[in-house]
Parts: sequence; structure tokens; C-alpha cells
Amino acid sequence: MKKGPLYRFRSLMLPGLKRWIVILMAGIIGIVIGILLLLGYHPIAVSGAFLREMLEHATDVIPHRASGIVLISVSGVVVGGAIIRMIISIVQAYGNQTESIPDVLYRRRHLERGPKVVVIGGGTGLPTLLRGMKRYTNNITAIVTVGDDGGSSGRLRAELGVLPPGDIRNCITALADEETLVTELFNYRFESGGGLEGHSFGNLFLTALYTLTKGDFVESVRVAGRVLNMRGSVLPSTLESIQLVAELEDGRIIRGESHITEACGRIKQLTLEPVHLKATPAALEAIKYAELIVIAPGSLYTSIIPNLLVPGVSDAIRKSKAKKIYVCNVLTQVGETLGYTVGDHVAAILQHAREPGTVSELEAIGPLLDCVLVNKKAPPLGDNSVFQEVALDPEKLKALGVEPVTGILIGKNSGHYHDSGKLAKNIMIWFGRKKKGIKKPPGETLEVKDITLPETTTSEESKEALATRR
Repeated sequence: MKKGPLYRFRSLMLPGLKRWIVILMAGIIGIVIGILLLLGYHPIAVSGAFLREMLEHATDVIPHRASGIVLISVSGVVVGGAIIRMIISIVQAYGNQTESIPDVLYRRRHLERGPKVVVIGGGTGLPTLLRGMKRYTNNITAIVTVGDDGGSSGRLRAELGVLPPGDIRNCITALADEETLVTELFNYRFESGGGLEGHSFGNLFLTALYTLTKGDFVESVRVAGRVLNMRGSVLPSTLESIQLVAELEDGRIIRGESHITEACGRIKQLTLEPVHLKATPAALEAIKYAELIVIAPGSLYTSIIPNLLVPGVSDAIRKSKAKKIYVCNVLTQVGETLGYTVGDHVAAILQHAREPGTVSELEAIGPLLDCVLVNKKAPPLGDNSVFQEVALDPEKLKALGVEPVTGILIGKNSGHYHDSGKLAKNIMIWFGRKKKGIKKPPGETLEVKDITLPETTTSEESKEALATRR
């Protein structure tokens, strides 16, 4: 798209860059004046009597040569500092990008001013949401479950005692600034080799960083994020090794995330072992200061609820002043939620998020959820599919005190899974309406209709659209 002169001028006048351009110009002007003073000239005389008198008084106090040298020195320092800051700002924003520098700076500055968003979940649903959300803000914190005990993560957890890195790795790559060779490398999985088969490079890299940082898992994730130029941060919900324990309605007790789904029973209650856990402090702080909290789609009992069972997490969500939304799955899941409605999903979350001994107090503080986002477009299913579309039951949601919101969340190429772009767009539209205080008509389900919303895929954003995002 061809950009006009006005757009290019506004691109140069970005917050953070324009002040250094102004300082640079001021410094150059100072050097010129200093040289003229050094030569004994009074160029300010042409600018008016006031400035001329001030300059003449200044030169009466300090000789021409001395004042010129002082002004040149000071202005030179100002010019040098401004040039250094401009170079740092451009290099940090541009990096290895293929876009023009003004476009990259424009996108970066607006993303840095985006809302503070906390996304909670795990599995494949969380990275899908993160890929869409990074188009609207850089201020994203992903809080991830650490109960995985299968595959590469399970092997590393059992053999080396590290937290399962698989879900963490997926979130880091989802928040990467660009799909580069390094991102593909993190997702590369070895297909052969003694001891390496089945492991992904990213899992091994995180495990190595865990050792190099002397067991500081949060720091190892930060380092990995810097390698991929990650937008936002990724945090485990707890830094302690946990095991999921499910009590089924038929009385069976199943331990381990990978075994719960395989049991193919209806889950009555989920708990964590050990019982006395501590939430990651940085995760609680992110929830406290968030403007928007999103419980991502994913496996209800093995990806979402485990985060809420960590002591302090659900309490922090209730106390937060953020807008809170849960994204319900498009389809039910074999081994976890067959036959579940949207209300059943929400009820399970609310039931498990009640911390013992504090139920009435927490409910008085604030809600865990403001609304649930539901797909309204029928997903493509075969005649013999074991999956079922999650049915919307507004009356049950009303009884639970959670507002239903519908929107088209799947795309042509996403099949029966969420489309990252559509999902994030619907969430941001809802968030903008909540900030403006727009309410749904009594007795009706709020429907999110498709409107133009600013993303990083376009640089020429209108002021109205930017106001919605902020």
C-alpha cells in the first residue's frame, strides 16, 4: 500500500523517537551558534532585540571565546546523546525485520501502549490464543500449567527433575515476534537418535538453560524468550512439581495428566498433589495489575483447571479489577467433557476455583468470570465423529452469574479449532465494549459482530480504532 507524505511524517514523529529528533536539532543549532560566537559574530541580532540583548549580556559576563567553547561542548554532548539514543531505538525495534523502519517503529510503539493482558491455560489452546493477541499488545503474560507428564516433557521431568517444558515452549514460540528459522528450530522434534528421539529442540534448550541458571526456571524462560524476541512473558502457575489427581464418578482415582484422559470416565473432582503449593509470585503480580484476564480454550480438566487449583491464583483473579472472560471450547473432548454444555464447562471452573474456607469471602470480593465467549458457527463434523459441538445453555449461565457472548471463532483453515485471529479480535471487541460500559439488552445474548479493529498487519490505524484498543 502506498503511503502519503502525512503518514510518513507521523511515522517519524513517534513517541520516544520524536523527542530525540527535537533534541538533535536543538543540539545542532547550539553548535552553529557556538561557532559564530567563537568567531566573534552576533547572529542572534537578526532574531529580535530581546534575544540580542540577552546574548550581549551573556557575552559581557563570559568572553566570546570561552562562551563559544562552552556552548559547543554542551551542544556536542547533546547531539551525541541524541544520535546514540536514536540508533538504539531503531536497532531495538527493527532487528531482523523486513518491514520499513517507520512501519516497525509505528507498530512497536502502539503495541507497547496496548492493554495489560493475562492469559491462563495450557495445551494447544493457549498458544492459539497468544498468536492472535500479540497483534494488539506487547503487554501479555501467559500463565501456564505444569502438570504435563507425557511425551518429551514427561521424560525430561522424570529423568532430570525439571518442570515440564512443552507447554512453556509452545507459548514462547507463539509469542515470538516473527516466524523465523529460530522459531522453527525450537519446534523441531528429533525423529531418531539414542535418547533424543521424540524430544523437541526447544524442550532440550529450556532444560539446558534451567541448569545454567542454577535451577531458576523463570529466568531460563526469560532467556529463551529473548532468543526468539518474544512479545510479553511466559510464567508457570507454580514452580513446584505437581501431579493431577482425578476422582471419577464411578469411584476410580486416576493420577497423572496423561492417564486421566485415557481413563475415559466422567470426572467428578480434580485435585493437585502435593496439596500445599505456592503460586509463582510474578504470576500473581501480573494478575493483580492486569486490565484483561482471559482463560484460554483447551482441555478443561488437564490444561485450564490445574492453574486455578494452585492456591492464590483464583483468589488473585477475583480481587483483580480486570475484565475477565473465559473462551469455551468449540467441541467436547473425549475422556474429559463428552456431553458437556457451555454451562457445564463454566460450572466446573467455578466449582474448582473455590478455595476451602474462603468461599463467601471470595464471592463478595468479585467474580471469577464476567462472561464466556462461545462459538456460534457450526464446526465441520463428519457423520461418524465422536466429537460434539458444545451447546449454549443461557439459562444455566444466568444462574451461574456469567454472561454469554457469541461470535464466529473458527475460520476456513482452522477446522473445528479456534482461529487465532478471529478469537483475539472477538475478545478485543468485547473488551473495548466493556471499557466503554456498553451493556447487552435484557434477556438477550450479546453477539460480537465483525468490525474493523486495529492489528499489526496494517500501519495506518485510525484514531477511533486505537482508542478501542487502549
